[in-house]
Amino acid sequence: MDSDLQVVKSNHIIEASYRLSVAEQRVILCAISQVRRDQPVTDAVLYSVTAAEIAQLCATDPNTAYRDLQNAAERLQTRRVSLLLEPDGVTIRSKRRRVTCWVQTVDYIDQEGRIEMRFGKDILPYLTGLQREFTRYALSDVAKMTSAYGIRLYEMLVQWPEGHREVALDDLRRWLQLEDRYPSIKDFKRWVLDPAVEQINAHSPLMLTWSQRKTGRKVTHLVFDYAPKKPAKAASKATAKRKAGKISDAEIAKQARPGE
Repeated sequence: MDSDLQVVKSNHIIEASYRLSVAEQRVILCAISQVRRDQPVTDAVLYSVTAAEIAQLCATDPNTAYRDLQNAAERLQTRRVSLLLEPDGVTIRSKRRRVTCWVQTVDYIDQEGRIEMRFGKDILPYLTGLQREFTRYALSDVAKMTSAYGIRLYEMLVQWPEGHREVALDDLRRWLQLEDRYPSIKDFKRWVLDPAVEQINAHSPLMLTWSQRKTGRKVTHLVFDYAPKKPAKAASKATAKRKAGKISDAEIAKQARPGE
């Protein structure tokens, strides 16, 4: 699979309420990266994702990728996403929440270790023909993450390229569909936030730090600061020469002990 594939989503999807496993997110993101944006796309288009492609992209064991793809095929058709539709003054008179499906059909071809899927009709407008308010990133940025929360948090960060974002804790819980889970901020940090930050720092192009903000005695907001990772320092000329087997007389004299 092409390592330069791009994921493009409407910001409505970035801040939608849904929960997918890592395997399911990989399938959805691989399919999104195939969506054509230079021509009209209908919900009749089939997108193919194979276990071999996922194994290569995510650097996972092929047998594990094969098993995960099969499990994802069985569950994806039932996965829902809840979108908040803002009033546009024309068709929507007030805020409303729309619950729809990611996909309408999923076929699993066992002998080939391959999925063929169609996106739901209501989800396609958030993936195609986007002129504004969308987020783009490389599929390889999140491919090796093993935290579903890490993938979602990374998307929320690249949505705001300024390198700083403050998120209300209640909003983050809603986006991750965790309103009723980990009510203690201590547990939320342990099971959601800390693993997500660790994955982003380990596998994405960003280096992330975070802090919390309280209203009274209660933690109400999380503050994220992030920047592109600094490239590894180039080896010094002397090191490069040593690796190439070429050491100057001056370098030999510098390294020699007295009497040598």
